[in-house]
Amino acid sequence: MTDYPLALWSFNLGRAPGSVAEFAAQIEEGVCRARDAGAKLLLLPEYLIECCLAFKPEGLRPDQEMSFLADVGTSLIPLLASLPEKHGVSLLVGTMPVKTAKGITNTAVLLTRDGREIRQDKLSLTPFEQDPDVWHLTPGDALNVFELDGLKMSVLICLDVEMPALSSLLARREIDLLLVPSMTEKLSGYHRVFGCAKARAVELMCAVAVCGVVGTSKGTTQNDSNVSGAALYLPCEEEFGFVGIAGEIAPTDGTNGEEPFLLASVPFRQLADLKSGKAEVWPGAWTADHVRVVAG
Repeated sequence: MTDYPLALWSFNLGRAPGSVAEFAAQIEEGVCRARDAGAKLLLLPEYLIECCLAFKPEGLRPDQEMSFLADVGTSLIPLLASLPEKHGVSLLVGTMPVKTAKGITNTAVLLTRDGREIRQDKLSLTPFEQDPDVWHLTPGDALNVFELDGLKMSVLICLDVEMPALSSLLARREIDLLLVPSMTEKLSGYHRVFGCAKARAVELMCAVAVCGVVGTSKGTTQNDSNVSGAALYLPCEEEFGFVGIAGEIAPTDGTNGEEPFLLASVPFRQLADLKSGKAEVWPGAWTADHVRVVAG
């Protein structure tokens, strides 16, 4: 195998499941679709679990939503745990709030075909996520690099991919695929996340898969709109058609039921060749240690 096929699903929050079991069944629909297309990995977006506010308890306050959704996530994962082995497709279940000793984190959960559960906390939280009157989340403090199907991967959640400091930490790890689940309210947020994801592909000489939720949750009190698309970005090299786009679906707000589902492949053998010195100008894991900043 010279390419690694994957699927990206910009889940529509308007699906409004009536229970955790119904939500799990909706996710399995996407896993089956990815399997039938030959994908080895399905990426779901940040906070897709927010659609479960459709069955929240009566009178739930906004500052109680994360605790409720964390409990939903605790019930959800066991229902999904068997799907990767059953269908032969690893599943990144987007992100969900998780209760920890330090507080509630926004955490991506990856269930792999070989039976592992890999978690990554969001490291750079938005002001809204940290608002003590609403979600009041706690940032993570570790960036995980792991291997799956012979590829070295990592996860950066939404705003995390906009942080060059995190890209610098990954530069020496020579990853093959960066997974970016996101949630963006406006077109401006979409372009920030997706534009920075494309930059990370150039900097790290790797593939970057990014998708976000669309539509609106039936029970939301905070996110009246969500705009996103799906894309697999590559370094801007001649071998990849110069523009660095392996696949891309334009952004939508999902108000008409749109739900981008992208199938694309990571050309990891070609990426390895480029990293070995065949790239046009890529300097490798370059640092600015020798550079002085001079005040004018």
